[in-house]
Amino acid sequence: MTRRRRRFSPEFKEEAIRMVLEGDRTVASVAREFDINASTLGSWVNRHRIVSAQEEPRPVSGPDRARIRELERENAELREKLIFLKKAAAFFAAETR
Repeated sequence: MTRRRRRFSPEFKEEAIRMVLEGDRTVASVAREFDINASTLGSWVNRHRIVSAQEEPRPVSGPDRARIRELERENAELREKLIFLKKAAAFFAAETR
């Protein structure tokens, strides 16, 4: 006997996700209340978290911003050194042939 696949409206999914994220309820308890599989609800919640994290970038604070600038400067310096070392290696490799 095969079971038909149930389809859920976006509103239904949003309500179930909201109950998990905004309340102190577990995925399993909300899933039991809505009569759905806990792994299904868990995947909806995880997908929602991923999408919302991509949409809402965190503002960078002052110390973090300064650290990022420092790391970018260091990264640029290291790239220049790498280019120089590659050229030097190519030069000495050609010289020994």
